[in-house]
Amino acid sequence: MVSVAINFVEKFRDLRHRFDEIERALSDQSISQDPHKLLDYSRRHAELKEPVRDFLTYEKILAAIQEAQELLNDPEMRDMAREELTQLQVQRETLEEKLAFYLIPKDPDDSKNAFLEIRAGAGGEEAALFAGDLFRMYLKYAERNGFTVELESENATGMGGFKEIVAKINGREVFRKFKFEGGTHRVQRVPDTEASGRIHTSTCTVAIMPEVQEVDVKIDEKDIRVDVFRSSGAGGQHVNKTSSAVRMTHLPSGIVVQCQDERSQHKNRDKALGQLRAKLYDRQREERDQAHAQQRRSMVGTGDRAEKIRTYNFPENRVTDHRIKLTLHKLTDVLEGDLDELVQSLHAADQLKKLEAL
Repeated sequence: MVSVAINFVEKFRDLRHRFDEIERALSDQSISQDPHKLLDYSRRHAELKEPVRDFLTYEKILAAIQEAQELLNDPEMRDMAREELTQLQVQRETLEEKLAFYLIPKDPDDSKNAFLEIRAGAGGEEAALFAGDLFRMYLKYAERNGFTVELESENATGMGGFKEIVAKINGREVFRKFKFEGGTHRVQRVPDTEASGRIHTSTCTVAIMPEVQEVDVKIDEKDIRVDVFRSSGAGGQHVNKTSSAVRMTHLPSGIVVQCQDERSQHKNRDKALGQLRAKLYDRQREERDQAHAQQRRSMVGTGDRAEKIRTYNFPENRVTDHRIKLTLHKLTDVLEGDLDELVQSLHAADQLKKLEAL
């Protein structure tokens, strides 16, 4: 325990030293006159300000505890010192718990926009209808958070479902809000087409990928094959008359993306390239996590499509998240975009797992 406590304190002393360096840098004229450097140093200063402030308070509490322990040897001050020591130890434990969470590494992708990809799995038309239900659920959740949603591509079915639908969600910390939604979602309900009233089980897979810039993922033009074709779906007569839709294949990886939402082939190409970057980055991210097995075990969810993460049971109005063993009997609300309890619980569980791994 002593070695852990020393390591804990040393980490925060390093943070305080870095914070002092940043404060000195911000008063440097060469930094203050460079907008990019000033923004970077100001962001880092804001990130460290609260942890350093809490650590300074923690050091004061440690000093006060030492003083109180010394007063225990004084018969006249012993009772007062014992009472003060009890209060100080509670404050110390509370602050230690708070400081520990500061040490959890932040996900650098949390602040990014995200691509949402939903594919119908087992269950035929019922799975396609469920894909539509999931998309509308995420659309409403995005609206609740003030995010905007851009449709990238869709493969609709005749009954109003989707074999596949891809969208980009824009806003502040979109990836952080959505990142635990990746995996296999299962629905249990009686389909409209089921005359006997028998409950069917169908699945959809969801992928959540952070949007990345060109500097994050380099793609060689010679590694891309681009095919154009006529769009299908909504959009009036125009989509059927021009080859504006774009299918892009990354030859080294075999990854295929397509976009048909825009009337302009050039705009569809740019969107498809954005999807391709996100998929390549997502693959790199997965390989990195695989290389750090301990880190992967500390995560609530891996985002792997094969991982069954949640069941939506209509007869019981129930949603169960299997990763954290959480069951909510408010399926109707969840499908209307009320995902806050699920998302917050997943983040809390993830934080605790990562804290244990430290």
